[in-house]
Amino acid sequence: MDIFLTNNLTNKKEQFVPKNSENIGMYVCGPTVYDDPHIGNARPLVIFDILFKVLKNNFPKVTYVRNITDIDDKIIKASQEQKISTKELTEKVTFSFFEDCNFLNCEDPTHQPKATEHITLMIEMINDLIKKGYAYENKSHVYFEVKKFSDYGNLSNKKLEDLIAGSRVEISENKKNSEDFVLWKPSNKDEPSWDSPWGKGRPGWHLECSAMSKKFLGNEFDIHGGGIDLIFPHHENEIAQSRCANDTKVFANYWIHNAFITMSNEKMAKSQGNILKIKNFRNKISGQVIRFALMSTHYKQPLDWNNKLLVDCQSTLDKWYRIYSLNLKSVKVPEKILKPLYEDLNTPGYIANLHQLYERANKGEDKELFVSACKFIGLFNENNEQWEKYKKDKALMSENEIKIKIELRNKARENKDYKEADRIRDELSDKGVLIEDKDGKTLWKFK
Repeated sequence: MDIFLTNNLTNKKEQFVPKNSENIGMYVCGPTVYDDPHIGNARPLVIFDILFKVLKNNFPKVTYVRNITDIDDKIIKASQEQKISTKELTEKVTFSFFEDCNFLNCEDPTHQPKATEHITLMIEMINDLIKKGYAYENKSHVYFEVKKFSDYGNLSNKKLEDLIAGSRVEISENKKNSEDFVLWKPSNKDEPSWDSPWGKGRPGWHLECSAMSKKFLGNEFDIHGGGIDLIFPHHENEIAQSRCANDTKVFANYWIHNAFITMSNEKMAKSQGNILKIKNFRNKISGQVIRFALMSTHYKQPLDWNNKLLVDCQSTLDKWYRIYSLNLKSVKVPEKILKPLYEDLNTPGYIANLHQLYERANKGEDKELFVSACKFIGLFNENNEQWEKYKKDKALMSENEIKIKIELRNKARENKDYKEADRIRDELSDKGVLIEDKDGKTLWKFK
């Protein structure tokens, strides 16, 4: 079946035509491991995991690369704040990231390279860029000279001056031009560093992905993915340095980006104070519920994260689990059921097909097909007993249930039964609900 994807390089939906149908190459930007991943980071994990499954269903081999950025200014700053080494910090956060991936039932990529393991390749690429006249050294810094690359801005579909005006471009007296970006920078004392022709230092963030994608996928490959926030400057810079270093007219043929997750229609970000870490959901709810919620909206659209979404997803899965049985054999999911996924990863359309399959399965028809279709997108990874345990121990509370508990607590307080009031507060806390008594009212929110 033909696959169609929205290509941000051309800003339109296109039929996917691989460079080599025997081996598809896909690179997705992974985490910078300075802090535990949040729910916004979980969306590309699930979306590109589904794309990986779709591609594997259609082609004999898919090489999926997702990097680990384990050297970066944010990592150094976080390690200093926590008073631990960068190695200790990155190992701790990387372990947590892998636990998050397992929690969300994401398959392992083919390769998960770490930046620190490929410094030599990065130095070689910088040397090539200097020799070819695209980069320059100044005071132990090396910069890419953006004006030397005429196609800069094609991915963002904006002029260079507009890109600079709308972003935080690093200001440095070492640059020839404000838009130039760093390939190598010197390290301060007690910061991680590597020997190079320009002195001890470390690579720029953008260069890391260019070097690692080249190692595992070659100078040109099929798909590059990530969150929409990476289009500029990260992906724009990757294209510039990779094409110039490798003497190619193409870096990746298809650029796929997922939209943001919002809360109350505001972007999830540390500056907004609305970050929800994936690990904080592990003891409250099944990872299947989170995975299902992340695919409930098309990846190109913002996804507003709220408790009702999670309660609805858990309720649907609870209903579907009544059909599930380990004794049901796996069957091939027909193309007419899979079609929405082949149409630009239309997960809501595929979920609609699952609802129809459930209605038939509930009547005793095609149970094997229903279960296989759910498994195709990474659901039903727990048996019935495990699911029932999650329901009992980690079920979400609806807003109505929360309000009822708060009313009971208020009555207990009126009756001076403070022991019962504290018990209800603790029960709500165990379910991830924080309450606050303020100005004669009881306010609540989710942790």
